[in-house]
Amino acid sequence: MVESANSNHMRSIKDQIHDYIPISPLLSSIIDTPQFQRLRDIKQMGTSYLVWPGVSHNRFEHCLGVAHLARSMVEHLRDKQPELGITPRDVDCVQIAGACHDLGHGPWSHVWDGLLMPKIAPQKKWKHEDGSKMMFRSLLETNNINLPEKDVRLILALIDGEPSQCSPDEKSFLFDIVANKRNGLDVDKFDYIARDSYMTGEPSKISLTRLINSARVIDDEICYDIKDVSQLHEIFYTRFRLHNMIYSHKTAKAIEYMIVDALILAEPFMKIADRIEIPDEFLHLTDCIMRQIEATRDPDLAPARAIFRRIRVRDLYKFVDSGVVEWERRDVFRERITRERIVEEARKLAAQARTDIDLTELTPDSVIVDHALLHYGMKDKNPLDFVKFYSKRNFNKASRAQKGDYLMLMPPTFAVVNLSVFTKHPQYLGLVQAGYRAVLKTIPDALTTTIEPLSTPNRGHSKNPSSSSIAENSFTTVPLNYAPTTPGRRRETVKRALEEGGSVGSLEEDERQPKRHAK
Repeated sequence: MVESANSNHMRSIKDQIHDYIPISPLLSSIIDTPQFQRLRDIKQMGTSYLVWPGVSHNRFEHCLGVAHLARSMVEHLRDKQPELGITPRDVDCVQIAGACHDLGHGPWSHVWDGLLMPKIAPQKKWKHEDGSKMMFRSLLETNNINLPEKDVRLILALIDGEPSQCSPDEKSFLFDIVANKRNGLDVDKFDYIARDSYMTGEPSKISLTRLINSARVIDDEICYDIKDVSQLHEIFYTRFRLHNMIYSHKTAKAIEYMIVDALILAEPFMKIADRIEIPDEFLHLTDCIMRQIEATRDPDLAPARAIFRRIRVRDLYKFVDSGVVEWERRDVFRERITRERIVEEARKLAAQARTDIDLTELTPDSVIVDHALLHYGMKDKNPLDFVKFYSKRNFNKASRAQKGDYLMLMPPTFAVVNLSVFTKHPQYLGLVQAGYRAVLKTIPDALTTTIEPLSTPNRGHSKNPSSSSIAENSFTTVPLNYAPTTPGRRRETVKRALEEGGSVGSLEEDERQPKRHAK
C-alpha cells in the first residue's frame, strides 16, 4: 500500500463526537484530495439545516467519524480474537471504506438520489453508492495513490456491503462493519446517530465504545454480548426518532421539494443528469449548486432562481395535512391518494361552495403527496431478530435473542408510513385539505375519530392490520377558504406595492380586513 511523503507522521483531528481521531499517513493521503474535501460542501442532514441552524455539520465530518469507528472496530476484533487472522491490510481497507463510503453523495445528501435522480434520470437507477465507487477510483487515479487492485476491489465491495463483488477469500465478517446488510448494525449508523443527535441538541446516551468492545466474531458474523441488547435497541429506536422528528420534518420536506423543483427546471440547461457519471463534473456537484444558479443572470434559469428566492424569503410550500398509514395498507394509500384525485375533489368542492377563488394554478403539479417510510432499520421487522448474541458463560456460541431473553417494551409495529400533503400555492391550502380528506373518505375504513400513538408501549410485535390508522386531525383543520400569508410572501407584496406607488400603511390596513373568498 502507498504511504505519504511523511510516512512516519501521524495526524490527529479534533472531532466533536470522538475527541481526537488519529489519522494514518495512508488515510491522510486520501483525505487531502479534492474528491474527499468536496464532502465539506454537502450538509450531512440535507435541508434540515434550514430548519435547525445548529445542524450545520457535513459529510466530511461524518466520514472521518466512520473511518475512526471502522478502524476501532476492526482493531478491537484483531486484538481480542487473534485467531481471526486480521492483517494490517484488512485494517487499512476497512478504514478507507469507512472514510470513502459517502464520496458519492450529491447536493443535500439523500435529496439527490432519493428525490431528484428518479425524476430527471429514472433510467439510470443511480444510487449514491455507485457515485462513491466512481469517485474513489477517480481519487486514486488523479492523486497518484497506488493501491493493489485486489485491495481496491475489497474497499469498493465494503462500501457497497456486497462480498460477492470481491475475491471469495476475503473475510466475510468484515462486511458487517461499514455497510451491514445483515441487520443494519454498522459504524456508519453508529456515527450518524451519535453525531446527528448531538447536533440537534439532544445528545445520545448510547456508548459507542461499549458497543465496539462488545463486538465478537462467531461463525463469521459479528455478534454482541446479550447484556448490550438494550443499547442496540436504543440504536434502532433513535434511528426511528431522528427520521420521525428531524429528517422527515414537514418544513424540511417542503424545502426538499422546492429544491427538487428548481433543479428540474434547471436541468434542460445545466444537464445535471449527464454530470453524475463524469468524476471531474461530479466533483463540483455540491450544495453550492444553489448559489451557482442564484448568481447567474441567465434568463433560462430565472424559474429556478424564483423558487430559490422563495426559500430565501421563507415563502415555502405549505404543509396541508398528514396521517399515519399502517405498513400493511401502504400500497392502497399510495395508489388511492394521488395529487390528481386531490385536485379533482378540491375543484368539485370549490364549485359546490361557489367560491370566488381563482383556480387557475390549482393543478396536480401544485400538490405534493409524500409517503415517508419510518422504521427501525429493517422495515416491518424487529431488527433485533437479525442480530446474534453471546453471553459471558459461552463466548463462542451465538444465537438470536427471544422475547423472554430481554426486558424491554416493544412498539406495536416497527414500520409505518407518514403520509403528508403539501401545496405549492398557499392560497389553496384549505381547498387542498378538503380535497385530500374527500379522497380519504373513498378508502374503506380510512377515517377514524381516534388514533393510537406510535409511542404506546406494547409487548407484542404486531398490530391488527384491519384497524384504521388515519384520523381527521382537528389540530390541522382549516376552513375551505383558508389562505395563510407567509412573511416572505408579505414582504414581496410590500415591495410590489411600494414600486407601484402605494404605501405600507394602506397595505397593512387592507391585510387587517377579513378575507372572504366564499360567496
